[in-house]
Amino acid sequence: MIRRTTWALQDAKNKFSQVVNEALTHGPQYVMRRGVNTVVVLSVRDYEKLTSQKPSFTDFLLSAPKIDNDADPFERQHEYPRELDL
Repeated sequence: MIRRTTWALQDAKNKFSQVVNEALTHGPQYVMRRGVNTVVVLSVRDYEKLTSQKPSFTDFLLSAPKIDNDADPFERQHEYPRELDL
C-alpha cells in the first residue's frame, strides 16, 4: 500500500527511524523545508526500480527515429522565419 506522507524537516530529523520504516512499508516519504517539499526518502527497491528503467545512452541514440535517405539533414526548414540578430 503506497501512502504519501509529508514530514516537516525537524520532525523527520527527530523521527528518522520512523521515516525509514514508513518508506520501507508504505512508500516514498516527502520531507518539507520552509513549507516546500525538498527531499524524498524511499526504499532501495523503489530507487532501483526508478533508475533501472533508464536506457543506456547508446540504446537511447539507437532508438531515435531514422532519417529518410532522401532527406537533407542540413536543409533549413522554411516553416519558421530565420531569427535575425540585430
